[in-house]
Amino acid sequence: MRQGLPAVQRALLAAALVLCASPAGAQTAEAPEGASGFAMRPVVHARRFMAATANRHATNAAHEILKVGGTAVDAAIAAQLVLGLTEPQSSGLGGGAFILHFDPRANQVRSYDGRETAPASGKADRFIGADGKLLSYAAAVGSGLSVGVPGALRVMELAHKRHGKLPWARLFAPAINIAQSGFALSPRLHALLARDPLLRGDAAALAYFYADDGKAKPVGTLLRNPDYAATLRTLAREGADAFYRGDIAQAIVAIVNGHERPGEMSGADLAGYAAKEREPVCGTYRLRRICGMAPPSSGGIAVLSMLGMLERFDLASLRPDSTQAVHLIAEAGRLAYADRDHYVADPDLVRVPTQGLVEPAYLKSRSALIKPERSMGRALHGTPPGASVAHGADATIEAAGTSHLSIIDADGNAVAMTTTIESAFGARIMVRGFLLNNQLTDFSWIEAGGETGVQPGSPAAANSVAGGKRPRSAMAPTLVFGAAGKLEYVLGSPGGPAIINYVAKALVGLIDWKLDLAATFAQPHYGSRNRATELEKGTAIERLALPLQALGHEVSVIDFTSGYTGIAMTSAGLSGAVDPRREGTARGE
Repeated sequence: MRQGLPAVQRALLAAALVLCASPAGAQTAEAPEGASGFAMRPVVHARRFMAATANRHATNAAHEILKVGGTAVDAAIAAQLVLGLTEPQSSGLGGGAFILHFDPRANQVRSYDGRETAPASGKADRFIGADGKLLSYAAAVGSGLSVGVPGALRVMELAHKRHGKLPWARLFAPAINIAQSGFALSPRLHALLARDPLLRGDAAALAYFYADDGKAKPVGTLLRNPDYAATLRTLAREGADAFYRGDIAQAIVAIVNGHERPGEMSGADLAGYAAKEREPVCGTYRLRRICGMAPPSSGGIAVLSMLGMLERFDLASLRPDSTQAVHLIAEAGRLAYADRDHYVADPDLVRVPTQGLVEPAYLKSRSALIKPERSMGRALHGTPPGASVAHGADATIEAAGTSHLSIIDADGNAVAMTTTIESAFGARIMVRGFLLNNQLTDFSWIEAGGETGVQPGSPAAANSVAGGKRPRSAMAPTLVFGAAGKLEYVLGSPGGPAIINYVAKALVGLIDWKLDLAATFAQPHYGSRNRATELEKGTAIERLALPLQALGHEVSVIDFTSGYTGIAMTSAGLSGAVDPRREGTARGE
């Protein structure tokens, strides 16, 4: 148990850990970042520029930067620095990000990888305890073992060097001001704080987020974060190097390695981190060109896979909430997730057949497995062109502590940025005013074979742990171009592994069903991650459970925690919208 906490708090934490524990060898994912209500928000219209983020303070920061002539990247950085303060459960300096950028003058899409990495000491038995048994998922998440080397700041620095206009330090001003003066604790943040079983175990987080009785501070409480303001001042003045070397880096290493379940992060791991430019993965769907992130994200591949398999079906003739629409989209999801789980990983260490997985002929062969009259159940992975390695079975558990922002500036430059600390509140470790990620639990768990979970002689999963490796992601920032090559949509969503289904279904809504962004984002969720067919709890889509079961679907009714933000470019200007399930806003001029 973490030392330095009052006895009552130690008791609360111990009880929470018991509730989250699972038997050795059986991994049960924690609940994803939870649902917190549904409130429709109108589409926002503008002529010159637009920002849409998951929090009004972040949207306002982006708007401030755009108004003084900043680029889309400038605005995205300012917004993300605020999100790390006002939406700390989802992203921040202690996490990672993927950035997709479009430059209309060069007619070029570029993508930037700021995914966290495992420390050099990372090994496949990372989550096996001293007793030789697998840790419970909750025990692994809330530990130094789960913390990857953060990449968010480095990838923002790289994108700023390529596409920024305003001085680096100027982008920090909105977040510094809010951290100093304070912000009102929102209903969503309060709800997540109240239900989280682990965060009270960190002394700094306990003091910041919770009252003396251990309950989450009330909605509307003014939260000031002077530690975060001090960190931002240092980074504004000294640049990203101040995060990866020096006092901040030392503080990260000390708290990760000093945890009761310590990690093995070194100063060299932080100093050696590099963000990377990757070639985006692009394909076509009904004459549109759609671009997304390539590995280590599976988002771009899997979204294009689903769309490629669905293209032979006349979805436009189906109602969005019909049994057949849900059936077809769920079946395409099974096949796409089967392939992503088997093949996609860090491309620097694993050979990923990226182009083969989205090759039209291959997707046509996979689509032939979809039968309109019957579910296939659990799908098997295929053999795409370029696949040459037999990987072991994947056992990755993915949570949903993520955010997405969409921005278009006055020159037409666009950014779709998805950013994360993995599960809600990450590793539940707070340092210098921000939370650290638990991204290393995004690697495949060793769960086959006996008490230790080790299966001698079996091939490793593509997404297995290794030193310096980036865990696979489902994040899917997306750009959509019309038949004439003009940018039409900038969009994406948080939501853990369900992001792929969210984004693919949104694109079907926009392209096949001709819905506007707000209506698309408000549609009830459904889909399959190659497990049960999932239907969104509390929506009209629940009525399809019995008809789907009649087609052979195993059905699960669950909360969904998407958080879409998006911008449409039309002849009349810009239209921005956000997901009614979260607290986002859109704003432009």
